[in-house]
Amino acid sequence: MTQHALLSTDKLHSAAHADEPTSFRHVPHNIEAEQALIGAILVNNDAMDRTSDFLRPEHFYDPLHASVFETIQQLLHAGKSVTPTTLRTFFENAEPIDSDLTVPEYLWRLAENATTVINARDYGRTIHDLATRRKLILIGEDMVNTAYDSPVDQPPHVQIEEAEQLLYRIAEQDKYGQGFQDFPSAMNQAIEVANNARMRGTDLSGLPSGLIDLDDMMGGLQPSDLIILAGRPSMGKTALATNIAVNVAAQKRLQRFQENPDGPPEPAVVGFFSLEMSAEQLASRILSEQAEIASNLIRRGKIDEEEMARLMSASVALNSAHLFIDQTGGISIAQLAARARKLKRQRGLDLLVVDYIQLLSGSASKAANGRVQEITEITTGLKALAKELEVPLVALSQLSRQVEQREDKRPQLSDLRESGSIEQDADVVLFVFREEYYVQRQEPSVAEVEAHQKWQVELDAVRGIGEVIIGKQRHGPTGSVRLQFTGEFTRFDNLDRDHPLASKAV
Repeated sequence: MTQHALLSTDKLHSAAHADEPTSFRHVPHNIEAEQALIGAILVNNDAMDRTSDFLRPEHFYDPLHASVFETIQQLLHAGKSVTPTTLRTFFENAEPIDSDLTVPEYLWRLAENATTVINARDYGRTIHDLATRRKLILIGEDMVNTAYDSPVDQPPHVQIEEAEQLLYRIAEQDKYGQGFQDFPSAMNQAIEVANNARMRGTDLSGLPSGLIDLDDMMGGLQPSDLIILAGRPSMGKTALATNIAVNVAAQKRLQRFQENPDGPPEPAVVGFFSLEMSAEQLASRILSEQAEIASNLIRRGKIDEEEMARLMSASVALNSAHLFIDQTGGISIAQLAARARKLKRQRGLDLLVVDYIQLLSGSASKAANGRVQEITEITTGLKALAKELEVPLVALSQLSRQVEQREDKRPQLSDLRESGSIEQDADVVLFVFREEYYVQRQEPSVAEVEAHQKWQVELDAVRGIGEVIIGKQRHGPTGSVRLQFTGEFTRFDNLDRDHPLASKAV
C-alpha cells in the first residue's frame, strides 16, 4: 500500500503505517506538501511560476509526483494548459495506486482538495529543503562506509576533499539568482551608491585601491567587476596586486556591504589566491613592501637591529589586516569558486585576487577541446563569481611575447593571451608597464661616450616610474596613470605630487 492513498480514506492511511516498527526512521519527506503543490498547480497553472526558479522533478520524494511534475513542466513550456483532464492521456496506462484508485482519479482528488495557490512557494521550498536533507544523509552514509572500508592506499585527506566537494555542490547547485528586478529597485540602488559616496566625502563609489590617480580614473574598485591586471614578466603585476590587497585589507568595509549598515565600521576582508608563490613567500614580499626592506635580505636574515625593529613594527600593523591567502597550486576554477564562497560565508569578503589566470585549470571536457576553450571557461567563471559574490575580482594575466617584438613596448588589448575571452569577459583591463625595465637593457658600451650619456639621461627620466594603462573600462575612461615604483621593495606608491610626471592622468 502506498502513501498516495492518503487522500482516499483515513482507514487506508492508518493501515499504511500499522505494521511499521516504531524504531524505523523515514528519510525526510512530506507527501502532503507534494500533493498540495501539485493540486494548486492543477487548479491554477500560475502556481508553477512561484517554484520554477528552484524546484525540479528530482526534488520530489514520491516517484509518481516527480513524474507528474515533470509532465506538467513540459506541457506548460509547450504553451498548453494543465488540468487533470489534459494529464489523463499521459497516465491512463500507469499502474493504479490501489484497487480502487487510478492515477487519473488520484489527480482529480488532488485538484479537488487544493485550497489556494498563495502557499505554493512555501510548499515548493519545503519539498526542495527536504530533498537537500536526503542528499546530506546519503553523503553522510557514504562517508561512514568509506571510512570503514577505505583502501589502504587512500589517505584520509582524499576522502575529506571529496566530501567537501559534494557538500559545496549541494550548497551552490540551486543558486539561480533573483530573476528579474524591476527598474525602480535598480535605480534606487544606483542612487544609494551615489549618496554613500557623497556622504563619505569622496567621489569613489567602490573600494579605494590606495592609489589616488588610479582611483580617480576608476572611481575605486567596483563590486561585481572582473578586473584583469596584465603585464610581461618583471613588470610588477604581483607587486601591484599585493599593494592593492594590503591597502584594501587595511581599510573598513563599505557601509552598504556591512551585515549591520548602521553598526560600527567593519574591517574589509581580502581573499588572495596565490597559485605561483607560497603563502610564506607572499608574506615575505608584503613585509618587504611595508617595512621597506629588500625581501632577499629578509629571507636570508641579513638585517640589522633597526631593520628588525621596522620588520616587527610592520608585522604588528599587518597582523590586524583581514587578508587570507590560499596557496594551492593547479587549482580548478570550480574549486576556486567553492573556496571563495566558503570564505565569504565564514569571514565575509570585499576583494578577491587571483594570481594568475594561466595557472588555473578548467573542466576536463573544456581542456580536451584546447586551451582557448579552457581559458574561456575560466574567465567566464571568474566574471560570474565576481557578480555572484558582489565583490571586485582582480585576476592577473600574462601577456604574449609579441610585445617584445615591437619598438613601442606598451601593451595593448591584442597582447592578452587568449585575448578573445579575457578581453570580452573583463569589465576593466589594466596593463602594468615600466619603461625603465626596457631602457636598462639598451645600455650601450661605455666606450661610446656620447651614446652612453644619452642613455643615462633617458634612464634617469624613467627611473622609478611605473605606468598603469587602462586599456578597457566599461563604465569609465581609458588612459594611463603613473606611479612610483621601488624595485628593491617591489612596491608601487602614489607619485610625489611635485614630480614632473605626477598629478595628471595621461
